[in-house]
Amino acid sequence: MSQITRHHTNARMSQIVTHNGTVYLAGQVGTPGASVAQQTQDCLDSIDKLLAEAGSDKSRILQAVIWLADMADFEEMNGVWDAWVPTGQAPARACGEAKLARADFTVEIIVTAAA
Repeated sequence: MSQITRHHTNARMSQIVTHNGTVYLAGQVGTPGASVAQQTQDCLDSIDKLLAEAGSDKSRILQAVIWLADMADFEEMNGVWDAWVPTGQAPARACGEAKLARADFTVEIIVTAAA
C-alpha cells in the first residue's frame, strides 16, 4: 500500500498531502481585506513555500482551481497569476465564482503538483 504523508495537519485538514509522487495542497487564501491582487500574491507565495517543503515547485503544478468571490475580479487576479506562472509551464486550470469562507477573502487557490 502506498504511503500517504500529511504536513501541517490539524483536526480539520492538512496543508500538504503527498501520495504516489503527487502533492495536494489545501486551498490557500490571502490577507483578509487586502486587494484582489495582494490576496492573489499571498496565495501564490504560500503555494511556493508549501510546494518547496514538499520537494516540488510551481513548474510542476498539474492543476490549479481558483475561486473568486466575484468574477469581476478575474482580470486583476490574472495579472498576478500570469506574472507568476513560468513560461511554457501553465497547468490545467479552472476559475469560478464562489462564496468563500469569510466575506473579506476574495481569492482561494488550490493546486495539485507532481513531486
